[in-house]
Amino acid sequence: MAKKKQNAKNANLMAQNRKARHDYRVLQTYEAGIALTGTEIKSVRAHRVNLKDGFAQIRNGQATLMNVHISEYTQGNQFNHDPLRNRKLLLHKQEIKRLARETDKKGITLIPLKMYIKRGFAKVLMGVAEGKHEYDKRNTIKKRDQQREISRVMKHY
Repeated sequence: MAKKKQNAKNANLMAQNRKARHDYRVLQTYEAGIALTGTEIKSVRAHRVNLKDGFAQIRNGQATLMNVHISEYTQGNQFNHDPLRNRKLLLHKQEIKRLARETDKKGITLIPLKMYIKRGFAKVLMGVAEGKHEYDKRNTIKKRDQQREISRVMKHY
């Protein structure tokens, strides 16, 4: 039963920013809707999204997702969209104010972690994140290797 739920969850996952948790320490996450055009949602459903260099900014009381690449839809002809256009994030006013306060602090940024389909709508999991230094990354890798070694040894007992 758990395997079936996991497969259903992965079926809705359209894109994932795997490098984000390596480069940043995610402090908090928010789920946001995203305003897309017709050809954009078709490209998202075809898994043609790249979140790698994406980030979000809050200006004039609106959250905007920037630098996320959604490829052009192959059958889109003249109605196709610009792949790197800025897209509005759909959040409650209180969430936007909270995010604005948090991102005003030095070294804190908003990054997209995942994009998925939920009840027919495209959603983005946004992370309030703090950049890691090189030594933090090395410590993370060291801890992960130690945990892997411990689980390998415990498996044999």
